[in-house]
Amino acid sequence: MKLRRLLSLALALLLLAGAAPFARAEDGFAEVDARAALLVDAGTGEILYEKNARAKNYPASITKVMTALLVLEAADAGTLRLDQEITARESAFEGLASDGSTANIKAGETMTVENLLNCLLIVSANEAAQILAEAVSGNVVDFVARMNARAAALGCADTHFVNPSGLHDDDHYTSAWDVYLITREALGHEAFAEIVARKSYTVPETNVSKARELHSTNYLVSTWRAVGYYYADARGVKTGSTPEAGYCLVANAVRGGRELISVVLGAERVKREDGVTETRSFSETIRLFDHGFNDFKRMELVRADELICEVPVELSGEANYVVARPAEGLTRMVPVGLSPDELEREIALDAPSVDAPVAEGDVLGSLTVSRGGTVYGTVPLVALNGVSASWLLTKEREVRAFFAQAWVRYALFGAAALVIGIAALGVAARRSTRRYRGRRGGRYHYTGYRGRKRQR
Repeated sequence: MKLRRLLSLALALLLLAGAAPFARAEDGFAEVDARAALLVDAGTGEILYEKNARAKNYPASITKVMTALLVLEAADAGTLRLDQEITARESAFEGLASDGSTANIKAGETMTVENLLNCLLIVSANEAAQILAEAVSGNVVDFVARMNARAAALGCADTHFVNPSGLHDDDHYTSAWDVYLITREALGHEAFAEIVARKSYTVPETNVSKARELHSTNYLVSTWRAVGYYYADARGVKTGSTPEAGYCLVANAVRGGRELISVVLGAERVKREDGVTETRSFSETIRLFDHGFNDFKRMELVRADELICEVPVELSGEANYVVARPAEGLTRMVPVGLSPDELEREIALDAPSVDAPVAEGDVLGSLTVSRGGTVYGTVPLVALNGVSASWLLTKEREVRAFFAQAWVRYALFGAAALVIGIAALGVAARRSTRRYRGRRGGRYHYTGYRGRKRQR
């Protein structure tokens, strides 16, 4: 019985885990102008839009989201403190491009981990990435190995890092989906969410520099570098660009209690007909957010208290069927204007009937809700109540099953044949005995007479 409940729970978890990533945007939304794009409802994990989401692309400085995540996890583990002072070593500046993003940190300069994270995430400082990498792992090589291991642990199947900054390397790549997985994890850290939402930050005076003002490279939250892209609902997260990667942006926005996470990789910067230069990593992200907030609504597709169907029960003397209900309710983002009557429900039972005993909560099958080619989710169907088994019916089944086995039939056939053979031998022996006795009583019976004695 315990094994049965464990198997039921495992199936339930499998079905629930697979339910989230099936939603797709409806027709009518123009394709995003970028190599890859993704829009996810952070609350449910539903994909509202995707384009080449699993394709490998260069992430540029979006890489620094993973770098920050490992720093914050080291702080959580107690191997590093946010207020801990770190002195930049010469080795942290090796291999950096002279024209790359920087916070003008110098070798020998001392900053706290928190200030380095602000340099890393607000102005995308490449030297901050390598200073922090050395602080966590001792050297950049070991830190990069840690980045790849963490990516694998998060389920990133299309990611390989070569450095902590995102400087171009042909073997340094990721996908829009993997960027989402990493960013979702990072946003779970309060310090990360606070830093990436900042428009600006003042780094205090250090041993080699006066206080410096940092202004965000994310045009969605700051108008200091560019105007025309500010988005009131935006909360962060990280920009990135190289000639090979194009213009990239992972961002989140919150409206009405809903949070969306978008990823745009490989966008372009173009000059429009009106002469204005447009950075499409930002404009396409704004379009994605508007699509997610305006064109979708939350709808309860399945209630947890619904009675879905009756499943026949065998081997029970108290009930002929058990009622199946959803293991939990199903609420999803659906296109605005969708009516519940348009939804299709498909019931898939594990078997046409179930044997008693049935425990309350045992998984009996699943219910899938869809519309056309869009699957909104699947929930397990479980038994509403328990049903006990009949001892007599169970034993009757066991006896029938025992005698239905081939070896049992063969054994019975053999035993019958043996009995028949023994009986036949007995009959033959009795007949032989009767024949022998019959001969003794006939004309050939031997009396011992040897003839008449001759007289003299």
